[in-house]
Amino acid sequence: MRRLILSSAVVAAFAFGFGVPSAFAADATAADSASDAAADAGSKAASGTCPAYLNHEFRKLHSSESVNLCDIAAGKTVLFVNTASNCGFTPQFKALEQLNQEFGPRGLVLVGFPSDDFFQEENDEKDTAKVCYLNYGVTFTMLATSAVRGGDVNPVFAYLGDKAGSPKWNFYKYLVSADGEKVESFSSRVTPDSAELRAAIEAMLPKAL
Repeated sequence: MRRLILSSAVVAAFAFGFGVPSAFAADATAADSASDAAADAGSKAASGTCPAYLNHEFRKLHSSESVNLCDIAAGKTVLFVNTASNCGFTPQFKALEQLNQEFGPRGLVLVGFPSDDFFQEENDEKDTAKVCYLNYGVTFTMLATSAVRGGDVNPVFAYLGDKAGSPKWNFYKYLVSADGEKVESFSSRVTPDSAELRAAIEAMLPKAL
Protein backbone atom coordinates (compact mmCIF):
# COMPACT_ATOMS: atom_id res chain seq x y z
CA MET A 1 0.00 0.00 0.00
CA ARG A 2 1.36 3.42 -0.91
CA ARG A 3 1.55 5.89 1.93
CA LEU A 4 0.81 9.54 1.33
CA ILE A 5 3.32 11.74 3.13
CA LEU A 6 2.11 15.25 3.74
CA SER A 7 4.11 18.28 4.76
CA SER A 8 3.61 19.62 8.26
CA ALA A 9 2.03 22.72 6.73
CA VAL A 10 -0.62 20.63 4.97
CA VAL A 11 -1.31 18.60 8.09
CA ALA A 12 -1.64 21.74 10.17
CA ALA A 13 -3.92 23.40 7.65
CA PHE A 14 -6.08 20.31 7.35
CA ALA A 15 -6.23 19.89 11.12
CA PHE A 16 -7.38 23.47 11.52
CA GLY A 17 -10.10 23.01 8.92
CA PHE A 18 -11.37 19.87 10.59
CA GLY A 19 -11.32 21.23 14.10
CA VAL A 20 -8.45 19.25 15.59
CA PRO A 21 -7.76 20.72 19.05
CA SER A 22 -4.06 21.37 18.37
CA ALA A 23 -5.04 23.85 15.68
CA PHE A 24 -6.96 26.16 18.01
CA ALA A 25 -4.35 28.91 17.80
CA ALA A 26 -6.64 31.72 16.60
CA ASP A 27 -6.12 34.47 19.18
CA ALA A 28 -5.90 38.23 19.30
CA THR A 29 -2.45 38.17 17.72
CA ALA A 30 -3.76 36.23 14.71
CA ALA A 31 -6.66 38.63 14.41
CA ASP A 32 -4.25 41.56 14.44
CA SER A 33 -2.14 39.90 11.76
CA ALA A 34 -5.20 39.34 9.58
CA SER A 35 -6.19 42.98 10.03
CA ASP A 36 -2.68 44.12 9.11
CA ALA A 37 -2.69 41.86 6.05
CA ALA A 38 -6.02 43.28 4.89
CA ALA A 39 -4.72 46.80 5.31
CA ASP A 40 -1.56 45.89 3.41
CA ALA A 41 -3.63 44.42 0.58
CA GLY A 42 -5.67 47.60 0.38
CA SER A 43 -2.47 49.62 0.31
CA LYS A 44 -1.05 47.48 -2.52
CA ALA A 45 -4.23 47.90 -4.56
CA ALA A 46 -4.34 51.64 -3.95
CA SER A 47 -0.70 52.06 -4.96
CA GLY A 48 -1.24 50.12 -8.16
CA THR A 49 1.08 47.23 -7.25
CA CYS A 50 -1.84 44.79 -7.19
CA PRO A 51 -4.17 44.37 -10.20
CA ALA A 52 -7.76 45.29 -9.34
CA TYR A 53 -9.07 41.85 -10.29
CA LEU A 54 -7.11 40.33 -7.39
CA ASN A 55 -8.31 42.79 -4.77
CA HIS A 56 -11.10 40.59 -3.43
CA GLU A 57 -11.57 38.69 -0.20
CA PHE A 58 -12.28 34.96 -0.38
CA ARG A 59 -12.84 32.40 2.32
CA LYS A 60 -10.40 29.50 2.24
CA LEU A 61 -11.71 25.99 1.66
CA HIS A 62 -13.38 24.48 4.74
CA SER A 63 -12.08 27.28 6.95
CA SER A 64 -13.26 30.44 8.68
CA GLU A 65 -10.09 32.17 7.50
CA SER A 66 -10.24 34.51 4.51
CA VAL A 67 -7.56 35.78 2.16
CA ASN A 68 -7.27 38.80 -0.08
CA LEU A 69 -5.63 37.57 -3.26
CA CYS A 70 -3.43 40.67 -3.33
CA ASP A 71 -1.65 39.21 -0.31
CA ILE A 72 -0.54 36.06 -2.08
CA ALA A 73 -0.43 36.96 -5.76
CA ALA A 74 0.38 40.66 -6.22
CA GLY A 75 3.23 41.05 -8.70
CA LYS A 76 3.30 37.33 -9.52
CA THR A 77 2.28 35.06 -12.35
CA VAL A 78 -0.89 33.21 -11.32
CA LEU A 79 -2.46 29.94 -12.45
CA PHE A 80 -6.17 29.76 -11.61
CA VAL A 81 -8.03 26.45 -11.90
CA ASN A 82 -11.73 25.70 -11.42
CA THR A 83 -11.77 22.33 -9.71
CA ALA A 84 -14.22 19.57 -8.81
CA SER A 85 -13.91 16.50 -6.60
CA ASN A 86 -15.87 13.95 -8.64
CA CYS A 87 -14.70 14.62 -12.16
CA GLY A 88 -12.69 12.46 -14.53
CA PHE A 89 -10.08 15.22 -14.45
CA THR A 90 -9.84 15.31 -10.63
CA PRO A 91 -6.52 13.37 -10.64
CA GLN A 92 -4.99 16.49 -12.21
CA PHE A 93 -4.66 17.75 -8.63
CA LYS A 94 -1.51 15.63 -8.34
CA ALA A 95 0.19 17.26 -11.33
CA LEU A 96 -1.03 20.71 -10.26
CA GLU A 97 0.70 20.21 -6.93
CA GLN A 98 3.86 19.16 -8.79
CA LEU A 99 3.69 22.44 -10.75
CA ASN A 100 3.30 24.26 -7.46
CA GLN A 101 6.38 22.57 -6.01
CA GLU A 102 8.48 23.18 -9.11
CA PHE A 103 7.47 26.68 -10.15
CA GLY A 104 6.30 28.14 -6.82
CA PRO A 105 9.86 29.02 -5.77
CA ARG A 106 10.23 30.88 -9.06
CA GLY A 107 7.18 33.04 -8.48
CA LEU A 108 4.19 31.08 -9.78
CA VAL A 109 1.09 31.16 -7.57
CA LEU A 110 -1.61 28.49 -7.94
CA VAL A 111 -5.16 29.13 -6.75
CA GLY A 112 -7.95 26.57 -6.90
CA PHE A 113 -11.62 27.55 -7.11
CA PRO A 114 -13.85 24.54 -6.36
CA SER A 115 -17.15 24.88 -8.18
CA ASP A 116 -20.34 22.88 -8.60
CA ASP A 117 -21.23 24.61 -11.85
CA PHE A 118 -20.84 21.29 -13.65
CA PHE A 119 -22.50 19.25 -10.87
CA GLN A 120 -19.41 17.30 -9.86
CA GLU A 121 -18.46 18.92 -6.57
CA GLU A 122 -19.18 17.64 -3.08
CA ASN A 123 -22.07 19.22 -1.19
CA ASP A 124 -19.99 19.47 1.98
CA GLU A 125 -16.72 21.46 1.89
CA LYS A 126 -15.30 18.99 4.38
CA ASP A 127 -15.42 16.31 1.68
CA THR A 128 -13.91 18.65 -0.91
CA ALA A 129 -11.08 19.43 1.50
CA LYS A 130 -10.47 15.72 2.07
CA VAL A 131 -10.06 15.15 -1.68
CA CYS A 132 -7.65 18.08 -2.05
CA TYR A 133 -5.55 17.85 1.09
CA LEU A 134 -5.56 14.17 1.99
CA ASN A 135 -6.11 12.34 -1.28
CA TYR A 136 -3.82 14.53 -3.39
CA GLY A 137 -1.61 16.38 -0.89
CA VAL A 138 -2.46 19.85 -2.21
CA THR A 139 -0.56 22.69 -0.55
CA PHE A 140 -1.49 25.57 -2.87
CA THR A 141 -4.36 27.89 -1.95
CA MET A 142 -7.82 26.37 -2.29
CA LEU A 143 -10.82 28.63 -1.81
CA ALA A 144 -14.40 27.97 -0.76
CA THR A 145 -16.81 26.65 -3.39
CA SER A 146 -18.16 29.36 -5.71
CA ALA A 147 -19.57 29.91 -9.19
CA VAL A 148 -17.06 30.27 -12.02
CA ARG A 149 -19.55 31.21 -14.74
CA GLY A 150 -23.09 32.55 -15.06
CA GLY A 151 -24.93 35.31 -13.24
CA ASP A 152 -23.38 34.64 -9.83
CA VAL A 153 -19.79 34.14 -11.07
CA ASN A 154 -17.12 35.13 -8.56
CA PRO A 155 -15.24 38.35 -9.43
CA VAL A 156 -11.98 36.68 -10.40
CA PHE A 157 -13.62 34.31 -12.88
CA ALA A 158 -15.76 37.17 -14.17
CA TYR A 159 -12.50 38.89 -15.09
CA LEU A 160 -10.97 35.72 -16.54
CA GLY A 161 -14.13 35.06 -18.54
CA ASP A 162 -14.05 38.53 -20.04
CA LYS A 163 -10.40 38.11 -20.98
CA ALA A 164 -10.30 34.52 -22.22
CA GLY A 165 -13.78 32.99 -22.09
CA SER A 166 -15.61 31.22 -19.27
CA PRO A 167 -14.70 27.61 -18.43
CA LYS A 168 -16.67 24.98 -20.34
CA TRP A 169 -15.85 22.22 -17.85
CA ASN A 170 -13.93 21.50 -14.67
CA PHE A 171 -10.16 21.99 -14.54
CA TYR A 172 -9.90 24.83 -17.01
CA LYS A 173 -6.64 26.63 -16.37
CA TYR A 174 -6.02 30.37 -16.65
CA LEU A 175 -2.45 31.64 -16.65
CA VAL A 176 -2.28 35.34 -15.82
CA SER A 177 0.69 37.68 -16.07
CA ALA A 178 1.95 39.60 -13.04
CA ASP A 179 0.18 42.78 -14.15
CA GLY A 180 -3.07 40.92 -14.83
CA GLU A 181 -3.23 42.06 -18.44
CA LYS A 182 -2.27 38.87 -20.26
CA VAL A 183 -4.56 35.85 -19.74
CA GLU A 184 -4.05 32.49 -21.44
CA SER A 185 -6.65 29.75 -21.04
CA PHE A 186 -6.18 25.99 -21.31
CA SER A 187 -8.96 23.44 -21.49
CA SER A 188 -9.46 20.50 -19.15
CA ARG A 189 -7.66 18.23 -21.58
CA VAL A 190 -4.44 20.24 -21.36
CA THR A 191 -2.86 18.49 -18.41
CA PRO A 192 -0.78 20.35 -15.83
CA ASP A 193 2.33 18.45 -16.89
CA SER A 194 1.81 19.04 -20.62
CA ALA A 195 4.57 20.65 -22.67
CA GLU A 196 2.05 23.30 -23.79
CA LEU A 197 1.22 24.55 -20.31
CA ARG A 198 4.77 24.24 -18.99
CA ALA A 199 6.11 26.29 -21.90
CA ALA A 200 3.51 29.00 -21.28
CA ILE A 201 4.46 29.15 -17.60
CA GLU A 202 8.16 29.35 -18.42
CA ALA A 203 7.49 32.18 -20.87
CA MET A 204 5.47 34.21 -18.38
CA LEU A 205 7.65 33.79 -15.29
CA PRO A 206 10.40 36.34 -14.59
CA LYS A 207 13.68 35.40 -16.24
CA ALA A 208 16.48 34.27 -13.95
CA LEU A 209 19.26 36.81 -13.56
